[in-house]
Amino acid sequence: MFPMEIDTTRSVFRFKCQLYGLTWVPPVRQKVIVKGGLLKDDADWSKIGLKEGQKLMMIGTADEILKAPETGPIFAENMTEEELVAAVGHSAGLMNLGNTCYMNSTVQCLHSVPELKSALIQYPYPNSYNCIDRYSNSLTLATAELFNDLDKNVKPVVPTKFLKALRKSYPQFAQFHNGVYMQQDAEECWAKLLSTLLFTLAYYKDDDISVDDPVMTLFCIDLVSRVYCAESGEEKTRTEEVYSLKCHISQEVNHLHEGLKRGLKSKLEEFSPSLGRSATYVKDSRIFILPRNVEYPLELDVYDLCSDDLQQKLRVSRRILTVGEENKLDLKANEKGSTSTHTDVKITDAEGPSSGSKDSSKSTPEEEEDKHPTGVYNLVAVLTHKGRSADSGHYVAWVKKENGKWIQFDDDNLIPQQEEDIPTLSGGRDWHTAYICMYKSREVTM
Repeated sequence: MFPMEIDTTRSVFRFKCQLYGLTWVPPVRQKVIVKGGLLKDDADWSKIGLKEGQKLMMIGTADEILKAPETGPIFAENMTEEELVAAVGHSAGLMNLGNTCYMNSTVQCLHSVPELKSALIQYPYPNSYNCIDRYSNSLTLATAELFNDLDKNVKPVVPTKFLKALRKSYPQFAQFHNGVYMQQDAEECWAKLLSTLLFTLAYYKDDDISVDDPVMTLFCIDLVSRVYCAESGEEKTRTEEVYSLKCHISQEVNHLHEGLKRGLKSKLEEFSPSLGRSATYVKDSRIFILPRNVEYPLELDVYDLCSDDLQQKLRVSRRILTVGEENKLDLKANEKGSTSTHTDVKITDAEGPSSGSKDSSKSTPEEEEDKHPTGVYNLVAVLTHKGRSADSGHYVAWVKKENGKWIQFDDDNLIPQQEEDIPTLSGGRDWHTAYICMYKSREVTM
């Protein structure tokens, strides 16, 4: 028997997906009996009339024959270190030091980025102390130390030094209410920490910042915007750098992709030279240069959010990606005994021939792979919120480890997750709502 809360604003199929996570019985094999009849996928919850505490029966065959546990469920906190490493990979949780889940979830998401960890290992850089204030330097050193502690431990880590450095750098995270530290906004913590790392992890040479900046390379998104005024006919172009894409959700929009498109449009009040007064301008932005990580499907394609110039650059690599995916499907079909045909495809464009693989006879061991973006991103971390406002409730991190397994980091409690459950973190009553989604670029070798 499994106690569950059913969100009647969502589909019956989603309820069956939740049952799948508990029982391993796929939705197509489930027969759910309610009031003497079968619960159909297209049924309307409002017409079923569920009552508090009502029992539903599910019949079906699981993917695997599950043996009933002799000692009941085994939770992460009850596992030995060896069992925990085997279950979730080499990971550690973070102790909650009093309304610090906003900080813990932010750290766990950023800790999942290998390139960021590599940059922190090398910190501090030569001659950097002349350019960095001591609070920013202390916070970056504390971040590097905390990432190292998370990498070498499986038992919960106490982030005292990091929390102290964060509050010294940004006193708003040290606010009190009724004698206790206040809950804070995870998005603000994320932005402040990235801002510090952007400043401190840049390479300094003779007090000049070079362009080799790890945080900018990983997270920066270059936008080109068309700003125009319908009243005067004026039009101008602007470029800007941002470190996340805002998703505008409303009653009409409940999907990330459409929300991102709306977030790239806005209205501005600016002085119009031709009118001699303030006027309303419409700002329509497009992605001009793709980052390696952006800020909710498991796979996000941002091709139609890019400028025409960038779309042109992406076309060849996207065709190579498509061919690669088709080849994988052919391989899987052949492994299952199906028949299929395979054709070697070469792609050409105005710049000359290109293919999805390199000629090994012409390459050398020292040759580096030339990787190109495709505009397609894979979800690698989600920061969720439960509660009625950003400065209350609870924050949790859901991170995809390098071994492909998803882990829920609820402060010091680590819970393995199924990948198919991650897209269900879309809110509803007391359920988790995705607040920050982190995607990693899918690249092809050319």
